[in-house]
Amino acid sequence: MKGSHLFLCLLSVSCCCSRLMLTAGNKIFHLGPCRVSLSITEIRAGFNAIKASIQARDPIKTLSILSHPYSLHKVKASDRCCIALHLFDFYVDKVFKHCKAEDSYLNRKISSIANSFLSARRKLEQCHQQNQCPCGQESDEKLEQVLVNYEGLNVTSAAIKSLGELDILLDWMEKS
Repeated sequence: MKGSHLFLCLLSVSCCCSRLMLTAGNKIFHLGPCRVSLSITEIRAGFNAIKASIQARDPIKTLSILSHPYSLHKVKASDRCCIALHLFDFYVDKVFKHCKAEDSYLNRKISSIANSFLSARRKLEQCHQQNQCPCGQESDEKLEQVLVNYEGLNVTSAAIKSLGELDILLDWMEKS
């Protein structure tokens, strides 16, 4: 009898430890009332592994898609969820689809980042469907500015530039 209690105790401790190890690299972002868990360390590591190569492919150094004045600056707390949702949509639907490299290593890194963004987008979509992630005029205007910057370039150049600016989005999320 004591042996079975000890076994159950050890089993529950090992389950808790493995659960902690699985979520240890994740950070929970509070975007308004919505929470999104992302492995920001893994995303940054993947991005840092490809950053130099991606930015070297960027033909236009004088334009920024995400850094344009007011794109992500001074976002109200109530709009963070909506802007994050829009940006995850933007990256999943427009950027990652058009970032193909000849190097399979780069493609695997891009795919890994895209999968993380897809997961976060699903979570934010659930919040949005439950009316916990409202979109106001300011968030729509900020997204519109990003889209204007993006659509001013050809699709491949815009996607490469946006991927090369991923650290701007990650920094914004961590500061929010």
